[in-house]
Amino acid sequence: MDIILSNSSGEPIYSQISAQIKQMILDGTLKEGDALPSMRNLAMQLRISVITTKRAYEDLEREGFIESYTGKGSFVKAQNKELFREEQLKQIEELLSEACEKSRLCGLELSELKEILEIMYNGGDGND
Repeated sequence: MDIILSNSSGEPIYSQISAQIKQMILDGTLKEGDALPSMRNLAMQLRISVITTKRAYEDLEREGFIESYTGKGSFVKAQNKELFREEQLKQIEELLSEACEKSRLCGLELSELKEILEIMYNGGDGND
């Protein structure tokens, strides 16, 4: 499992782990029933505390992304379609918020931003 940690991001390590695993589930890299590395193995692989991996797994379980069984491990849970959609909407809103902020900073009008979004959404290059 490829998880990249950043000490300079300001985001807690457990949060970085859970966010990256969540993204792997949402984008289909990890599928329903896939086993996650044990907390101990992941901690060794990332050279961090087991307590940190435990917290990341607990967050993922609480949010409904994984299920853990004592003595068996942690597995990707079947995704509730509404939960999946809600998570995707949250990510879209975050990206659009960033795009809006950058647009305001460079003086882009809302109509121009809408035009860019429409072109990108329809997959065109603007030369249609």
